[in-house]
Amino acid sequence: MTKSPIQPALFEFLEELKRNNSRDWFAENKERYQRDVRDASVELVRALQRPLAKAAPMLEGIAKGHGGSVLRIYKDTRFSKDKTPYKTNVGISLRHQANRNIHAPGVYIHLAADECLVGCGSWRPERNVLFAIRAAIDQEPKRWVKVRDQKTFRQYFHFTGESLKTAPRDYPKTHPLIEDLRRIDCMAVAPLTRSEITGDNVVELLIDRIKRATPLMRFLCDAIDLPY
Repeated sequence: MTKSPIQPALFEFLEELKRNNSRDWFAENKERYQRDVRDASVELVRALQRPLAKAAPMLEGIAKGHGGSVLRIYKDTRFSKDKTPYKTNVGISLRHQANRNIHAPGVYIHLAADECLVGCGSWRPERNVLFAIRAAIDQEPKRWVKVRDQKTFRQYFHFTGESLKTAPRDYPKTHPLIEDLRRIDCMAVAPLTRSEITGDNVVELLIDRIKRATPLMRFLCDAIDLPY
């Protein structure tokens, strides 16, 4: 048990950024961002590396300030109506070593002033991957239901993301697993509190949640022939 790299200063910065989302304000507070947000998040990834290698060896935590697991705070506003330049959350992506595309099964840690969570699964998988996941659900319904409803998993996780308004092609509306087959995102999230994130056992807590999602991650990886 060690002191969490994430301290209240991270959330204080994000709260202020939400009220002052401008380049001038960020420039004046860039040192705070680098120290309290970016560097602290990199240290969390570093602390996760060794236990993650045992709990989920195919996932990778890259402890770098740029080009690593901590996502950029700068927004791409080219196609957005919201032109504020900065994200008001920290995103940490622990990606699959065999396929580092963000749409492959992986783990996402989200830290924001109003919400913290760990997510496991595939967010907005590409077309062929989504088709393969649906086929696996259809072909192995008993295994899927066991994965989806496992008590140790559902104690903390719930499924989230968007779904089609109707049945996907090649599946009848009366399919017994139609709600799952309609999913566009194959992602489950476990909420976390600020006190849990800043607590001394944050690494153990995150690893525990990742372990609980192992059956889901393995099912998704099996569907697209990736090891887990």
